[in-house]
Amino acid sequence: MQFVQDAPQVVLATAKEMLSKGLVEGTAGNISARMQDGNVCITPSSVDYVEMTLDDLVVISPDGTVVSGERSPSSEKLLHLACYEAFDDVGSVIHSHPVHATMFAIARRPVPACIDEFSMYVGGDVRVTDYAISGSAEVGKAAVAALAGRGAALLANHGMVAVGPHPSKVLHITALVERVAHIVAGAVALGEIHDLPDEVNKSFADVYSLMRAGI
Repeated sequence: MQFVQDAPQVVLATAKEMLSKGLVEGTAGNISARMQDGNVCITPSSVDYVEMTLDDLVVISPDGTVVSGERSPSSEKLLHLACYEAFDDVGSVIHSHPVHATMFAIARRPVPACIDEFSMYVGGDVRVTDYAISGSAEVGKAAVAALAGRGAALLANHGMVAVGPHPSKVLHITALVERVAHIVAGAVALGEIHDLPDEVNKSFADVYSLMRAGI
């Protein structure tokens, strides 16, 4: 089971970096990390990242029960818990609302793996989930299905979820998908999108699989 050392400190620092990168606004989005005891440290509901402190973070059990913390856990806790239950190799989950990736989520179009090395970090095209109401268990189920073999998925009409061994790695995936979504949106305006050869993406996706397995 993948877990994160010093989870609260890392979650808080990553949350503030996510805001500084423009991947969320105000109190939107959420970050969590799995702790060594199997519990999950997660950002609270409705607290601005600028003002957030360690005391605002919440620890929940795998069934969603609050273990410690004075605030309510993120309203998307079921999304995070579904990812941890499905993937033992995931140590962190980030749900964000980046502008360009969310454009693809609203259009229900995957972000294509059409840039060299994209598949190495994400595993291939970033799929779009079936639609589910925010905060529901169905969001988690839909995300798990779209995340099979991938480091990120688009949540239909909502935003993005990314997973990985450590918050810093997951934030990198989140920022990379947003950057590629921005590039692809611009390329579409210029003309036809040209895919990379299948064998190239497969080769990079194989590297992603090995990296995710820790090999």
